[in-house]
Amino acid sequence: MGHSYEKSVKTAYRIITILAVITICEVAFALIGKGYIIEGLHFPGWLIAGVMIIMSIVKAYLIIYEFMHMKYEVPGLVKTVLLPVGLLIWAVIAFFYEGTDWGDRRELIDNKNKEKIETRAKPMEQGMVKEVDIKNQ
Repeated sequence: MGHSYEKSVKTAYRIITILAVITICEVAFALIGKGYIIEGLHFPGWLIAGVMIIMSIVKAYLIIYEFMHMKYEVPGLVKTVLLPVGLLIWAVIAFFYEGTDWGDRRELIDNKNKEKIETRAKPMEQGMVKEVDIKNQ
């Protein structure tokens, strides 16, 4: 690992510049995709989200690889760091899926609560209730 100070600084500036360019591209893509820069031009939400996720993963990789010095570590240590990250990503995806399912079921319950049902009782004059046959009415 006999890197010189000048080479380390040059590498750090290069990575910082790449991260800045990616961030500027993310912001520009989001603004263009939402129609703020070019009126009438709108990208689907899934496309904007997908591009943002990919760019963010690239930035996270560069930060972990260079600034957290993972490129200098032994493969076993790298795997012990990446495994929990993979599990965390899996958990986030599972929580989003569960939340979507919960929202769909809540909407189903709300729709069922709004349904009108037939009553089998007919009110009488003095507040008394009398059972009647619905088919004969």
